[in-house]
Amino acid sequence: MSSVKSLTNYPTRRRFLTGTAALAGMATMPVRAAEIPSRPADYIDVRQDGTLQIFALTDRAFRVRFSPGTSPLTSEPNRILLPQTQRPHVRSQTAKGQVRLRLPGIICDVDTTNGHLSFLDREGNALLAELPGGRRLEASKLGDEDVFIAEQAFDSPSGERIFGTGCFQDGALDIRQLPRRLTQVNTQISLPFALSSRGYGLMWLNEGRSDVNPPARRVQLDRVDTEKQGQVVDVTTGAGNAQLTRTEAEFRGEIHVDAPGRYAFQLDIGRKMASRHYVEIDGKVHTDLSNLWLPPTTSFLAELEPGPHTLTVRANADDSPSISYDKAEDRTVWRSDVAEAIDYVVIAGPEAPEIMATYRQLVGAAPILPKWAYGYIHCRERFKSSQEILDTAREFRRRQLPADVMVQDWQYWGKHGWNAMRFDETQYPDPAGLVTALHGLDMRFMLSVWSKVDRKAELGKAMADRGYYIPDSDWIDFFNPQAAAFYWQNQSRRLAALGIDAWWQDATEPENDDLVGRQTHAGKGEHVRLSYPLQVSRTVYEGQRHDFPDRRVFILTRSAFPGQQRYGAATWSGDIGNDWETLKRQIPAGLNMAAAGYPYWTVDAGGFFRPGPSQYTDTAYHERFIRWFQYATFLPLQRVHGYMTDTEFWRYGEIVESTARDYLNLRYRLFPYIYSLGALANQKGMPLLRPLVFDFRSDGQALDQAHSFMFGPGLHVAPVIEPSATTWPAYLPQSPGGWFDVWTGVHRAGGETHLVPSPLSQIPLHARAGTILPLGPKVQSTADITGQTLDILVFPGQDGAFALYEDDGLTYSYEKGAYSLIPLHWHEDRKTLTIGARTGWFKGMAEQKQLRIHLVAAGQPPFNSRQGVTVTYTGRPIHVHLGT
Repeated sequence: MSSVKSLTNYPTRRRFLTGTAALAGMATMPVRAAEIPSRPADYIDVRQDGTLQIFALTDRAFRVRFSPGTSPLTSEPNRILLPQTQRPHVRSQTAKGQVRLRLPGIICDVDTTNGHLSFLDREGNALLAELPGGRRLEASKLGDEDVFIAEQAFDSPSGERIFGTGCFQDGALDIRQLPRRLTQVNTQISLPFALSSRGYGLMWLNEGRSDVNPPARRVQLDRVDTEKQGQVVDVTTGAGNAQLTRTEAEFRGEIHVDAPGRYAFQLDIGRKMASRHYVEIDGKVHTDLSNLWLPPTTSFLAELEPGPHTLTVRANADDSPSISYDKAEDRTVWRSDVAEAIDYVVIAGPEAPEIMATYRQLVGAAPILPKWAYGYIHCRERFKSSQEILDTAREFRRRQLPADVMVQDWQYWGKHGWNAMRFDETQYPDPAGLVTALHGLDMRFMLSVWSKVDRKAELGKAMADRGYYIPDSDWIDFFNPQAAAFYWQNQSRRLAALGIDAWWQDATEPENDDLVGRQTHAGKGEHVRLSYPLQVSRTVYEGQRHDFPDRRVFILTRSAFPGQQRYGAATWSGDIGNDWETLKRQIPAGLNMAAAGYPYWTVDAGGFFRPGPSQYTDTAYHERFIRWFQYATFLPLQRVHGYMTDTEFWRYGEIVESTARDYLNLRYRLFPYIYSLGALANQKGMPLLRPLVFDFRSDGQALDQAHSFMFGPGLHVAPVIEPSATTWPAYLPQSPGGWFDVWTGVHRAGGETHLVPSPLSQIPLHARAGTILPLGPKVQSTADITGQTLDILVFPGQDGAFALYEDDGLTYSYEKGAYSLIPLHWHEDRKTLTIGARTGWFKGMAEQKQLRIHLVAAGQPPFNSRQGVTVTYTGRPIHVHLGT
């Protein structure tokens, strides 16, 4: 532990301290069960403009906090970060004008003349640097409360790419220089974490609204034209289905820029939600997306010449749009308007697996979901009776369409009131019997439960009597431990006791950013408006683990916050449309969820808002639906959904049904691979879905691919996102040994864009050389998966490895070590696959496996291979020679 250092050449108005002994004797935070005490900072600089503190969190992560005044934190508490059980040792070196803080995996240099910080990797390579003068902490007011505007600017050199911040509908993957406003609303999920191609991750520690790269200049637009007749639309609301009349108008404004170059723009629609993001500059369209619900802001970058420019926005006639803009600079700025301090964490990689592992250590591990969650999840808006659910489930089985989960969307509560946690007995006379019948079909049941309760309902009256609502709303105050406990007590007794398997915790933003201006148990809503969904998921997860300890928790919820993944919570992109542009934008939206460290995300395949009755006969929609579903097959969760729609595949005709069956069969055959990826997410923090920066950080062209991705370490997916395509351009990243087309076996070189045959039946799908891909047999449910018979596909060209993970799939015994790992290694030079010794054991494990080993040959379809070497595996090492 470093000792306190005295620097006599500094002005006496400042104190410079290093080492945890610097605040010895001061009070620390109370110790909770299973936690260790927080500790003082490893570096403290008390300055005239505030106090700078640096905490070593892990071997790869520093936390930086700059607070007003001259009173340092005496420990490192934070509601986002988990307490760490081991404390890294910091080595400090002092030179003239600089202090270097060194951990095994990261270095922080402090310029002692101005407090400016720079971060380097373990080899001393530059990662991230604060901009001199880029730190701003300005006093502000939140009503009668004193708060601060916290802002930190970082250098962002040319060539850097930045990913993350969650699920946004702006279509951007690389968010360098792009403005983003982090709010939680339907179709937008805000996670204040970014991943850089330079080899670092940055987490901004603030639970309130934050901005990335906020533009400084703003122009209010004037309405110049309005439609004569509005359009009546069916929408979902927090009170159920509704019809609204929306009238579109055109708004205009003018800006003047002095210099040529790239400019950053942010449209703010001027209300809680939008329905169109449309901006022209001088007649050129820069963004155009329509949906019944869109976030209130969107952003884009544009190249402009000096002089005046006309801005045109199309929006609802009652919107009040404005556009903020600024010159795009080589910097990244984070800002929160309601803050106590500038507070952030830097994680050094330099590779993504190292960053994700540390992020997992800081905010918690994602549990492995129950195995049936990785199968097909069938949704529609909505089933109207128990009989309808059972009839549909039986039809899936009759048609041999694999499925694992049937989902009951909202309003099953009927006469009892909104989210009364009761089924209306008129249409659901025996909910427990419904669950039992589904289980008899090897299916599970997911139920929609909301974070709001009708105040007139029996449960709502009980909530109100106890003061458990957020004032002037129907939202439960999950920041109040007593309110959260009472909520779960009722969900447990009224619903979970029926045997319900999974929870669709809907609208947990809460809907329409509704904490603004409201008081919560944790303070004013502006302080915590991003973290409400985490509190909901925590309530359900911890409650179920207590009441039903042998049932793995599976939550699907519409919003998320860092750390929420540790509560068994998956999320999805909300109530999106169905058009090609929306499909296109979901791909970077999901990849930026993964880059922000969130492993479980999916979409309403086919779109939530659909074309209406014409969808069943419209072949143009059928094409879109197939492309949507192909994409969804390679997401962490595979599901469909649709507003006012019977979404079953057979309702769309033979082509849709047969193609969907093929992809369902593929999804289930991939189960051993997918489930092993779930274990990797749990153990290492690596998401199942990966932007190409995770595996190809040094390939600049790969980093620019916003619409292709890796599904695990071995499969490259390039969804088709335009109509009438029979071929599709796919850039395959630089990788030794190249790539194999999984449909045809054609070998293709890396570092090139290939025009890949893509008939309606095929999504461009390639396996990386060195990939070892385990496949199971065709089944109708994950309940049929035993793991006794597997095909192992080996794609040659370079050495490769894979760890096949198995456990009982249903309980938490794996947390106590009840699982098995089988290491697989491909030795390219020897043309030998080594199946290593199995480690571990779990109840029900197949002690013996029949493995069919296939060496993929160029030009031979891998999935249809009938040749190979069959071996019996008993847990002891086997070496299988596959070459000549």
